[in-house]
Amino acid sequence: MPVITAPHGFNEDDLYVDLRSIVGHPLYLKCEGFNFAGSIKLKAATEMVEAAERDGTLTPGSVLVESSSGNLGVALSMIAASKGYRFLCVTDPRCNLSTRLLMEALGSQVHTITEPDANDGFLGARINYIRGLCASDDRYVWLNQYTNPGNWKAHYRTTAPAIARQFPRLDVLFVGAGTTGTLMGCARYFQDWHRPVQVVAVDSVGSVTFGGAPGRRMIPGLGMSVRPPLLDESHVDEVVLVQEADTIRTCHRLARSGFLFGGSTGTVVSGATGWLAQHDAGELTAVAIAPDLGERYLDTIYQTNWLHDLYGHDVLDSDQLTARSRAA
Repeated sequence: MPVITAPHGFNEDDLYVDLRSIVGHPLYLKCEGFNFAGSIKLKAATEMVEAAERDGTLTPGSVLVESSSGNLGVALSMIAASKGYRFLCVTDPRCNLSTRLLMEALGSQVHTITEPDANDGFLGARINYIRGLCASDDRYVWLNQYTNPGNWKAHYRTTAPAIARQFPRLDVLFVGAGTTGTLMGCARYFQDWHRPVQVVAVDSVGSVTFGGAPGRRMIPGLGMSVRPPLLDESHVDEVVLVQEADTIRTCHRLARSGFLFGGSTGTVVSGATGWLAQHDAGELTAVAIAPDLGERYLDTIYQTNWLHDLYGHDVLDSDQLTARSRAA
């Protein structure tokens, strides 16, 4: 029985769901939402905070500040509450209401940017706001998940080795691309491993991460409006882009089987299913990473009016998991 004294001291790292009966292809889903922060972002948040404490950047009088669409903000809120820091999360209107309320319940302050930057969208506007804060008061400490090496090192040290232990004959790994911390940590680890693993990045249509045209993205988590500084495409074998409508259909398909996952997970599973359908997957050992669970999306992805307003009344008409993703 684990006994902990701090909330970030617990994380279930070895839970997988066999999705073959749901998606029709051999695919294991690594579930990262079973910790007190509710997502994979707990790993990066812990790594970055503890590195800042070790090098003296973060001290008892510091005020943590970070740009986040949700999950990292919750993880940092939890850690800040546990360690006695103040925390300000800078987000935008795509952040789910339940996520904002959760951060505030943990004692954090949430600032919502309402106007996107003309060139770099909401992310650019969030970063500009943080830079202004840090310039005005040296108590603010910006961990900067977009450039912080602790973001990818956390997954090189924990996520990828955990997958390798459970699947020593792994053939292909599907990883969602946001800041690309999870993607880069896992890709670097498996590139250094004793056998080849094909790493497939899954991103949202409308994201510019891999050179695509910018477009509307309403589901937080994956995708970027600027190229992620952490990204090194030499470590990525393929890229799959997924329409948000397919993300939604996948989330609902999983929910009809009793598995309530978040939007990032729906995107990764949709992309993985499309890729497996185009390849001879019968003998492959394939794993996808599920960053979070679905409770924080009840007022968006799982809310009928929200879906119909943004994606039309026929978004859930099909009972089949569609594969409209495309390889880039």
